[in-house]
Amino acid sequence: MGSMPLANAFLTAEQLHGPEPSYPLELAFCPRCTLLQITKTVPPEELFSNYLYLSSCSETMLRESKELAEQLIESRHLTPENLVVELGSNDGYQLQYFMSRDIRVLGIDPARNLAQIANAKGVRTLCEFFGKDLAMDLRARGTSADIIIAKNVLAHVADLNGFVEGIGTLLDERGVAIVEVPYVKDLIDHREFDTIYHEHLCYFSLIALDQLFKNHGMNLVDVQRISIHGGSLRVYVAHDSSGQPRDSVRSLLQNETQWKMNDATAYVGFAKEVERIKRSLRSLLKSLRSDGKRLAAYGAAAKGTVLLNYCGIGDDLIEFVVDVSPYKQGRYVPGVHLRIDSPSKLLEEMPDYVLLLAWNFADEIIKQQAEYLRRGGRFIVPIPEPRIVGERCDEYRDV
Repeated sequence: MGSMPLANAFLTAEQLHGPEPSYPLELAFCPRCTLLQITKTVPPEELFSNYLYLSSCSETMLRESKELAEQLIESRHLTPENLVVELGSNDGYQLQYFMSRDIRVLGIDPARNLAQIANAKGVRTLCEFFGKDLAMDLRARGTSADIIIAKNVLAHVADLNGFVEGIGTLLDERGVAIVEVPYVKDLIDHREFDTIYHEHLCYFSLIALDQLFKNHGMNLVDVQRISIHGGSLRVYVAHDSSGQPRDSVRSLLQNETQWKMNDATAYVGFAKEVERIKRSLRSLLKSLRSDGKRLAAYGAAAKGTVLLNYCGIGDDLIEFVVDVSPYKQGRYVPGVHLRIDSPSKLLEEMPDYVLLLAWNFADEIIKQQAEYLRRGGRFIVPIPEPRIVGERCDEYRDV
């Protein structure tokens, strides 16, 4: 995908004229462990020490997190005696729902700004990178977790084996870990190329996850396919001694073998499809601009940085970007240097079309922007195929 800036390194006005690091972005398949992974590892301190993605800014994320907490409290019969630990706990968005039921929590996140936000809310959070050493230290101090949650964090980890070993160390013998990862089958099927960036080192099939956890004495005991982030896997993991795979695990492993997710066959043609979408989207945007239409974009997400830079979409096509997060407003998108403003600017400026960069939250965003649509505005949803959505949900497919 060429050389790419760091997807979440949103710039201040003062940084616009300074050096901006970029790194090669290439996706590779390992036939030995079946893992899909990028080939360049950026130091995690450069990626995560100050992080501008806040999970609490998404109503979808909050709703899904509350539902997960309620399901675990009921199914695992959690009480104030139990401890729930979240790895990559962000601003405390998940753990707050356990706290509201008087269940003990501990968040672990390396981003200083997010740990401060979480602790200010009363969500006890350690500002640390999680791994086997931290897990051993916590265990030596008498801490063991009845529940460990790791949502959309495993893909970010350079030392996968150390991270998973740490889960096994910290998890009580009767405990369960819930791990969510974007699902590589959905990535390929839906051509979600913009989810490939330097923070996401790895892209998991269930076969790869099964092998990874077995290497550290743990079993996948259950799996669910969920819709969040364009399609994800939620796996439930337990120690060998306390859990055996359910039919859901055996069935999906069998399906993946039939889909050939364990060899390169499944990935042939993906690059060509991505290149086709790039041409299709650019053609659509250039055609609209040639017709005198004004264009903006919604969602200063990491995937937006990738899509804009890979497709070469800058200020010649897009006037500005809007995002609900106050921490991103006033900053600029890496690489293309488009300014980020509040969503209120859509009604102030009324661009004819808005490119929906945060397409994984399309339903939520389109619902929020009902007035923009009512006034005649339209959204362009780029993935899995560029299409136009207006108040009557018209679709433009033949680009």
